[in-house]
Amino acid sequence: MKIEQAQWTAEKGWQPALASKIPGDSIQVVFLFGNAKLVGRDGFLDDLRRAYPKARIFGCSTAGEIQNTTVRDDTIALTAVGFEHTRMAAARVRIEDPDRSFKAGEALARQLPAAGLRHVFVLSEGLKVNASELVNGINFALPTGVTTSGGCAGDGNRLQTTTVWCDGPPEESSAVALGFYGDRLQVGISAIGGWKPFGPDRLITKSRQNILYEIDNQPALALYKEYLGKYAEGLPATGLMFPLELSIRNRQRVLRALLAVDEKEQSITFAGNVPEGAYARFMVGHIEDLIEGTLVAARQSMAGLNPGVPQFSILVSCNGRRFVLKQRIEEEVEAVREALGQQAVLTGFYSYGEIAPPEGGGAAELHNETMTVTSFSET
Repeated sequence: MKIEQAQWTAEKGWQPALASKIPGDSIQVVFLFGNAKLVGRDGFLDDLRRAYPKARIFGCSTAGEIQNTTVRDDTIALTAVGFEHTRMAAARVRIEDPDRSFKAGEALARQLPAAGLRHVFVLSEGLKVNASELVNGINFALPTGVTTSGGCAGDGNRLQTTTVWCDGPPEESSAVALGFYGDRLQVGISAIGGWKPFGPDRLITKSRQNILYEIDNQPALALYKEYLGKYAEGLPATGLMFPLELSIRNRQRVLRALLAVDEKEQSITFAGNVPEGAYARFMVGHIEDLIEGTLVAARQSMAGLNPGVPQFSILVSCNGRRFVLKQRIEEEVEAVREALGQQAVLTGFYSYGEIAPPEGGGAAELHNETMTVTSFSET
């Protein structure tokens, strides 16, 4: 596997200069995470195509760019990868309406040839999609045994416009996917939050998609405020420190980040589905626990490499974690480096939702408030 990186900043432009030291024809994909306005400006993509003439250009807007052990904002993080024994295919789909997210996910997955497909990496816009249903549609259409990971694009703390791109300019209301093919490719995936429970499991008795109305037949918002105490005055912002953990199929657990509250309806809107009949409990985050969760996620991602070491890893972490970690945000990326080793090239972004199998395995799910690690190795 051949890999090189560069990062664009307003102060210095490309560092190092955008001129491939690897023969350009051998680069298959350029992962590009960062500011959509920069990617969309005249001539930007043309410069990349000259440097990497046969590569797919694949990425999304972010709530922060990860490049090795640094976290930056409003930059472009570039990672060019040439696999030696792996083929790739790409797909894209429009998400015309959130209610059609399942169909969009199904259509996206069906565009990828099934024969030899090992892994799918998905990027979706992050504001106008039901990402839970998008992932469900992808799972429905993919062949058995194909793994999935990825995330939802971000927009810093602005929450205005998110975009994805694949061999073209940034697009809103879209999702894109890369399919990886080859018997010598190994992929390890893990998603862990590190949050701690501070209440018992409770039954969701009334909800509609991502809106929670009642828990144990009690108004959801009133019960949530009771748990939050003094932090309830800062809702919805303080809700990022207290996600909801769902117990879903086979007792697998996923996290949901709070987006909004409705005092009249006494409801809470989350960043993913909160189905009736699921059990839920409130969680709380402490910095050391979140960093430890990241360390565990990185170590678990290596379990799928049997027994190779990661050569390249994509990190997708939730913007809500930045709210808690603040100035210590790079410590969670450094924890990934500690776990994976110095040989692993790291890139990624802070997101509005993460896609990965839940802890313990199974089909991919939408997560919030987690660090997800997708590690690649060729044998």
